Amino acid sequence: MAEHANVYPLRREPQREREPQPEPRPQEPLWREVLGRRLRLLRQEQQETLSETAARAGISPQYLSEIERGRKEPSSEMIAALAGALGTTLTDLTEQLTGDLRRQMSLASRATRTRPGRTRPGDILALAA
Repeated sequence: MAEHANVYPLRREPQREREPQPEPRPQEPLWREVLGRRLRLLRQEQQETLSETAARAGISPQYLSEIERGRKEPSSEMIAALAGALGTTLTDLTEQLTGDLRRQMSLASRATRTRPGRTRPGDILALAA
């Protein structure tokens, strides 16, 4: 019968200094949410109802509402139909979405960097007496 021995190290490894954790990356917004906000903005700028825009795009007002709220992810054909119904091109819509995404990421990044109570290497701290 084989015996098992418990092995204990003679010396413990020195505890390493805690390395600073990398800053968490801001969470990227979902494409469907950014698309929905942009489509709603375009529709409202033209002072149109859901029904009017949906009719021109060939979809139901309920489905358009879900797209605008970021609940549904429309197909590329549906996005093209909505862009046409709103008087824009798919290229222009994509460029607007790119700008929206960049602005959102920039704001999220700034919010992460300026979180109170967090310091990073290189930060200068001062104590008042």
